Amino acid sequence: MTKAAEIINDVPFEKALGDRYLAYALSTIISRSLPDVRDGLKPVHRRLIYAMQQLKLNPNSPFKKSARVVGDVMGKFHPHGDQAIYDALVRLAQDFSVRYPLIDGQGNFGNIDGDNAAAMRYTEARLTDLAVMLMEGIDEDAIDFRPTYDGEADEPLVFPAAFPNILANGASGIAVGMATSIPPHNLAELCQAMIHLIDKPNCTVADLMQFVPAPDFPTGGILVESPESMLRSYETGRGSFRMRARWETEQQKAGTYQIIITEIPYQVGKSKLIEKIAELLNAKKLPLLDDVRDESADDIRIVLVPKSRNVDPEVLMESLFKATDLESRFSLNMNVLDGGRTPRVMSLKEVLQCFLNHRQDVLIRRSNHRIDQITARLEILEGYLVAYLNIDEVIRIIREEDEPKTYMIEKFNLTDNQVEAILNMRLRALRKLQEIEIRQEHTDLTKEREELQTLLATETLQWKRIKSDIKTIEKKYGLDTVIGKRRTTLADAPTAVIIPIEAVIEREDVTIVCSQMGWIRCIKGHNVNPDDIKYKEGDGAGSVIQGETTDKILVFASNGKFYTIGVDKLPGGRGHGEPIRMMIELDNNEEILHLCVVKPSQHKQYLLASTDSRGFVASTDDVIAQTRQGKQVMTLGDDGAKAMACLEVTGDMVACIGENRKLLVFPVADMPTLSRGRGVMIQKYRQGSLSDIKIFNEADGLSWVRNNKRTTEKDLLMWKGRRATLGRLAPIGFPRSNKFEG
Repeated sequence: MTKAAEIINDVPFEKALGDRYLAYALSTIISRSLPDVRDGLKPVHRRLIYAMQQLKLNPNSPFKKSARVVGDVMGKFHPHGDQAIYDALVRLAQDFSVRYPLIDGQGNFGNIDGDNAAAMRYTEARLTDLAVMLMEGIDEDAIDFRPTYDGEADEPLVFPAAFPNILANGASGIAVGMATSIPPHNLAELCQAMIHLIDKPNCTVADLMQFVPAPDFPTGGILVESPESMLRSYETGRGSFRMRARWETEQQKAGTYQIIITEIPYQVGKSKLIEKIAELLNAKKLPLLDDVRDESADDIRIVLVPKSRNVDPEVLMESLFKATDLESRFSLNMNVLDGGRTPRVMSLKEVLQCFLNHRQDVLIRRSNHRIDQITARLEILEGYLVAYLNIDEVIRIIREEDEPKTYMIEKFNLTDNQVEAILNMRLRALRKLQEIEIRQEHTDLTKEREELQTLLATETLQWKRIKSDIKTIEKKYGLDTVIGKRRTTLADAPTAVIIPIEAVIEREDVTIVCSQMGWIRCIKGHNVNPDDIKYKEGDGAGSVIQGETTDKILVFASNGKFYTIGVDKLPGGRGHGEPIRMMIELDNNEEILHLCVVKPSQHKQYLLASTDSRGFVASTDDVIAQTRQGKQVMTLGDDGAKAMACLEVTGDMVACIGENRKLLVFPVADMPTLSRGRGVMIQKYRQGSLSDIKIFNEADGLSWVRNNKRTTEKDLLMWKGRRATLGRLAPIGFPRSNKFEG
């Protein structure tokens, strides 16, 4: 047995698993998913751009195959799948994915329809000016490097980043237990905000939003989020932005019109959007819309044809905003790596301040690097000047001495570097004009070094230099330039436009059939003969109601709850339908007491009653439920009482009878109108409970059915009384069941 095999450490499984998962999570967070706040890049993007710089793919250089770039990135810096690397390259070149592309692509790099890019062997790429700006000063000791995965070369930990790429192009990613989602912004506005932050370090996020009012998406669109909501989002680093497509009406002949969509929300695929609209159109979910066409070329042009010229364009678009991705939300989660190591959610001000601090570090490091270069050059120039002052002696030493280097160091008190430079000097440089040039260069470099030393010693001068650099970028990418012009416009949060239900559901005549066992279905048309309706074996006729697809079904159950079902959600007339209890959450031990159709514009009233003789009147607006769980309108007592009746108020009198056969008649007006509750006492009992209740018109009299024979009593003086009284025995001939209808 080897020594390695003899060393076995016992570790609890939970600890071993936890340690390994923690290592994986940290690797995912730092090395893959979250961007660095300083340059706004993930490692794969940084390696891509750096590899292209090493390949000398500058903006003015010829293009090279994307496969060559991907191969270099994978072989030297990023040991992952080639397709993942190519996908990252493609996204950086798509002007509809990033606000300021960092890669200039040639060939098929995909489109806003959602089509993929061509294979990497067909496309070509090079860097853009902005990508070069990200690496400005990378060879001047501006940032740190680390060994690559194989140790054969070095790669940058972060770019110097001359502009705030984290906000300009945004970022998105999902790590372990955290994610990031940052929308793109306008670079000129960011520059203005940074200048203000340099001038007033104690400013608030609200102050910065005077310059950066909202994101600026590459696909344009209209941002309709309220300023208060956006302020909260930028202050906390979390929130969302509501975007809408940009549209306009185009007049046609004969007074007709069509709607043209010219911009769609960010990250919404055009082809999928049109497919969704077409699906809703075929499903008759957009009755105000007649047709949709895609007439796009290089620009977006989606044509929406209304059903008729009388359709209000605002109403049509509101219905589409609710049903499709013509309106979408982009989430804000500014979770970034602070200093490249610590994930943290930052506010807008914190992100900008971190970038400015990075620029200050870069400026200091580049200045120190330049001072070192100047010092080394001055050392050489001083050696040259000594050589010119003693040119004849220098020539003699070189011709006659065996060790000219050592001799010159001792004789003229020169350094090794100075002597080496003198010995390497060309003969053609030994002229008077060259001496003048060296003295001028020495003077200029000395002055430059003094200026840099002053810069490093004065923080105010550092911020002045940074502000000057930012102003240069702002001028180049200003709001009046083609690339810098704001694309996403801001609009007030939309007011509540009342969308008629006909805008979402096509109005059609239907007949609703609900069997005795609660199987419900919807048959087209009103010309349905109840005798022709077939039911499951053992089931029979229940309710047959005429309505329209825009109506709602109101269901009242013995648990005191109202349930609402859209008629358009009911199964078709073929077959026996579906159990109504599958559409609402109703226990099997509860009974359905009332089922009716309610139109959106109707306002009816219902008398609710329970077995313990309590009740009240409720209106339609108070009983409509929004969920499958229903709405508890009638509160039941703890004595086992159940709801027993729901009657539409169509008369002026109430008749109620108890199990003791006492009948009481009183005006409906005596019942209170409540939105919810247990109600008031309807009829008082010494023993027993409420058996039945009815609403009728006093002028028509009170009627009941016994042995299939209807009897009407108009003289009701004997049974009239106040609500909550005992009443009197029912008249002779009243049904033994104590029910008004047999």
